[in-house]
Amino acid sequence: MSEVQERTREEVRAARAAKRAEAEALGVDEAFVSNMVEHFYAAIREDDLLGPIFAERIDDWPTHLARMKAFWRSILFNSGEFSGNPMRKHMAIPGLEEHHFARWLELLYATLRALEEEPDGTRLVAGRARSIADSLLTGIAVRRDGLVGSRAGKDLPHV
Repeated sequence: MSEVQERTREEVRAARAAKRAEAEALGVDEAFVSNMVEHFYAAIREDDLLGPIFAERIDDWPTHLARMKAFWRSILFNSGEFSGNPMRKHMAIPGLEEHHFARWLELLYATLRALEEEPDGTRLVAGRARSIADSLLTGIAVRRDGLVGSRAGKDLPHV
């Protein structure tokens, strides 16, 4: 490995460590992520709107939850451990609209408030979640409606 490649790898490691440290300083650590995912998806499974959508697609909940924990660690800590294409998965679900993503956010926000130890930690996770929901909704809308769909997520709720 060249000196430049090694320096780049060290910079990436340092950036990941810094992002993780920032999150952990707000109480968002691996234990929090695990707890959040478990509680959030328990709420989703019970939800009249989202529960049936997930029930049609998830056969193995322990595997899905492990995958979602890796996803959130990647989002919040820049861990790089998640690989997948959430946009493709969501585009394959017929009929997803703004109200589905708004409900997803409402359930996540309620989970965050119930688990909250640090308001800034809640804001960190909620902000990332809203960006994800906005991105997915916008991608679906642009594919369906063209450029007119590019602002599809503008009215999604904030924490």
